Amino acid sequence: MFLGTKEDDKPHRGSVFVGYDLGERYTQISYCLFGESDVETVAPVVGTKQYNIPFMLCKRKGTNQWLYGKEAVKSAGEETMCPVDDILNLAKKGTEIELDGETYDPVALLTLFVRKSLGLMSFIVPVEHIGALLFTVDRMDDRMVDILLQVAANLQVKTEHIYFQNHTESLYSFMLYQPSELWAYQVVVCEHDGRYLKTYRMECNKRTTPIVALIEEAGYETVVVPEETEEEAVKEDAFRVADERFLGILERLCEGRIVSSAYLLGDGFREEWHKKSLQFLCRNRRVFQGNNLYSRGAVYSLLEKFDASEAGKTHIFLGEDKLKANIGMRVLRQGKESYYALLDAGENWYELHKSCEIFLGREKEVSFVITPLNGKNVETKTIPLAGARETGAPFTRYALDVAMASADTVQVSVTDLGLGEFFPASGQKWEESFQII
Repeated sequence: MFLGTKEDDKPHRGSVFVGYDLGERYTQISYCLFGESDVETVAPVVGTKQYNIPFMLCKRKGTNQWLYGKEAVKSAGEETMCPVDDILNLAKKGTEIELDGETYDPVALLTLFVRKSLGLMSFIVPVEHIGALLFTVDRMDDRMVDILLQVAANLQVKTEHIYFQNHTESLYSFMLYQPSELWAYQVVVCEHDGRYLKTYRMECNKRTTPIVALIEEAGYETVVVPEETEEEAVKEDAFRVADERFLGILERLCEGRIVSSAYLLGDGFREEWHKKSLQFLCRNRRVFQGNNLYSRGAVYSLLEKFDASEAGKTHIFLGEDKLKANIGMRVLRQGKESYYALLDAGENWYELHKSCEIFLGREKEVSFVITPLNGKNVETKTIPLAGARETGAPFTRYALDVAMASADTVQVSVTDLGLGEFFPASGQKWEESFQII
């Protein structure tokens, strides 16, 4: 989602691109200089590789002093402090939070946390040098888009280039910048928080132009890692069961497929319980372990937006948030029929919006050409302008507004603009929507 109004006001070389991963329990911040491809991740404690910023705020009672992250976790048990965690889920629910005798909007608290944590960038570069910022979250929906719009509008950063996307797109962008041999075939990513395992499988259809990249996602609640405080005997047995179940999932995931590389993400893989699973993964594959893939992928996405890589020029990602068909119109230009593009496939649905003016004659209807990228037949969707006035003029001018309400729902608005002073605008307006299958 781009919040700017000046499309040609691009970040200058040397400005900083920031990727911000909003997780459930932790956040992470990665960055690079525009014009360079070396991406670094901010460590809250200088000199370490501990990138997680605990997603918690603490308010000191009777004051307006707020702590965040590790400091909030350390102070949470003190009688003088009012802790609040699970901030992202509270913002999704929209439920007001009672804290120290006052009521707080959870989105405002989320904004406060983001603003404070972004302050870590000031130890690297002045915040005003941030040229673009991209938030990545597990999933995007109407509510999350609305939340992030509110957060972005109140961050007090100077850049107008603020974007949002889900983790799968950050994963795709991350792979674009890896050596080609790591994703020559398929890629498997496993993310585990100790209680829940999520898997991604990325593959590219090299028979299409551009090459279409797809990511398949699945979730499992059967692979559970015990808490560190459990007795050793209990932990040993639980680790064995978790390893067996994880191995079974991996075998099914890789069966009949050539997998070039695998990535293990999250605190669930911190202890070495997955020995058999790791042995299986390491057979003729490169295996990596870490936890900052999404924030780094967000930075790579920004690089792609402003200076596409060679791989980015030949590939297109069709994730769940992507429009999977080109939408346009057949129009007359200088007496010849031509195609006019409105919305492009491969873009996030919540970023798509097009406004233009059209002229209609006696046939008061608007038709759209839908060209799917999955090889299905080209379709035509027609919206009649029921009750449109007849003025006697050869043409009437209309404002056309086209946007996406979801990844497969197109919203159309048509407004009568009239034609000159003899045929002033009537104010008639038509609003319709249709599905893309």
